[in-house]
Amino acid sequence: MSDIAIRVDNLGKQYHIGAIQQAGARHTYKSLRDSIANAASVPFRAARAMLGLGGHLQNDYDRTIWALRDVSFEVHRGEIIGVIGRNGAGKSTLLKILSRITEPTAGRAEIHGRTGSLLEVGTGFHPELTGRDNIYLNGSILGMRRAEIARQFDAIVAFAEVEEFVDTPVKHYSSGMYLRLAFAVAAHLETEILLVDEVLAVGDLQFQEKCLGKMQDVAATGRTVLFVSHSISSVQRLCTRALLFAGGKLTVDSSPAAVIAEYIGSHPEGIYTSPPSTTRPTITNAALALQGEALQLSVEFQSPFPISNPVLSFVVYNSLGAAVFGTDSCADPVSPPPPTSKAGRFEVAIPSGNFRPDRYLVSLWLSDQHADYCTLEMILQINLTGGAGGGLSPQFFGNVYLPTHWRFESIDAKSTT
Repeated sequence: MSDIAIRVDNLGKQYHIGAIQQAGARHTYKSLRDSIANAASVPFRAARAMLGLGGHLQNDYDRTIWALRDVSFEVHRGEIIGVIGRNGAGKSTLLKILSRITEPTAGRAEIHGRTGSLLEVGTGFHPELTGRDNIYLNGSILGMRRAEIARQFDAIVAFAEVEEFVDTPVKHYSSGMYLRLAFAVAAHLETEILLVDEVLAVGDLQFQEKCLGKMQDVAATGRTVLFVSHSISSVQRLCTRALLFAGGKLTVDSSPAAVIAEYIGSHPEGIYTSPPSTTRPTITNAALALQGEALQLSVEFQSPFPISNPVLSFVVYNSLGAAVFGTDSCADPVSPPPPTSKAGRFEVAIPSGNFRPDRYLVSLWLSDQHADYCTLEMILQINLTGGAGGGLSPQFFGNVYLPTHWRFESIDAKSTT
């Protein structure tokens, strides 16, 4: 059997902007008002075209965008590949093609093995069916026999923590319950390849940790994982290799540390990883600056619903992508305690005197102490040129300097009689 699990050769996907192609003609979705206005203007546009006044009958239907272009790589069995890049870089399009949801416009992708995918919360679930029914439905879609699914059923339900609701229609599940069950099905049903998009960002931190551990277990059995994520720490910890996408193209294929360093270095202004949302809380503004002996971090958020226990978390990474420090507003209580609110601002001072000179990345996310969402929103960057440590290299001695108290005593001059 070949050692190749996935082979992608000059893959490309092109979309028409504002139009679809059907039966040889392109159409746009319009309201009744748009249709009436367009019909009324046709004679005038035709007359302008005949008189050479620049008008024409053809709408701007020929505008296209390449979500992916000339992408080639191979994935070996048992590899855990991280896929990173800004929004719109082509990451999700790649996974949709590999999952056979979307057809490529150019090139080809070969998939060697049964594939399970988790691209969006509840993808592949029928809302009217119970959790139990959806587990068996998903297994059947993957080509598994009922006995194979039954063998994994208890483990799936226990991992998803939905024992009380397994016979409830999933349309009544919260987004967190949906996610837990969807991931449990994808990870436990015995597929050779697991494709995971950035859906873990809506789960709580404890479940994210559980999922990362499960993906490590999956890869340890020789199965292949392709993991799209904005979480630098998750890619650094989980993956054996990483792919960086920008503008629909694969720009770097290397070790996670090298890819993360390139990703961070190419965006000194900061990286906004999630667009505004009308369904979940989002970070709307963030600033990081060195003021005196402290890094001052200010973060604003908005939510479509009141948040009773907003929690801001952050992790500081060095230029190699390794985490050097992190905390959240629960570990060091906020003063005054945040009230229930749809909007707010966190301000925190991070002492900089113990950091050696380096380029640092600060990754932020907003969560709720008792809810099931967690949104990674923004990555900021800052260069510290001063700092402590006596000029010792952070690559060798680490980034954090702690004052130490030394004492020396000469023992060769002491009497031994």
